[in-house]
Amino acid sequence: QVQLVESGGDLVQPGGSLRLSCTGSQFTLDVHAIVWFRQAPGKEREGVSCIGATNNDYHRDFARGRFTVSRNVDKNTVYLQMNDLKPEDTATYYCATSQKPLCTRWSNPEKYNLWGQGTLVTVSS
Repeated sequence: QVQLVESGGDLVQPGGSLRLSCTGSQFTLDVHAIVWFRQAPGKEREGVSCIGATNNDYHRDFARGRFTVSRNVDKNTVYLQMNDLKPEDTATYYCATSQKPLCTRWSNPEKYNLWGQGTLVTVSS
């Protein structure tokens, strides 16, 4: 079954770090742009970061400077490293792909036809 599987969500204190993983099952990630979204309770899903097939990366303003996105081709996994976490980062984080190589208009969730199940990140003291 083709799917994306996220992991790594946890409860972390403000200022802490987490690394989320998005692994492909029956699906090769390295030729596709992979996008991270998040959705907080009562809020719309929003784009966080995108990594293209050539490893160019893009971030929303709130993520720039704190979050990085990378790939491990051997493990068929894309990572979202999140540092200096804030309570407002609390959300369920999803990875998604439209099975295209570029991050064109990447932050529009309507573009994506393959999503993971999400992993919960809670930032609280």
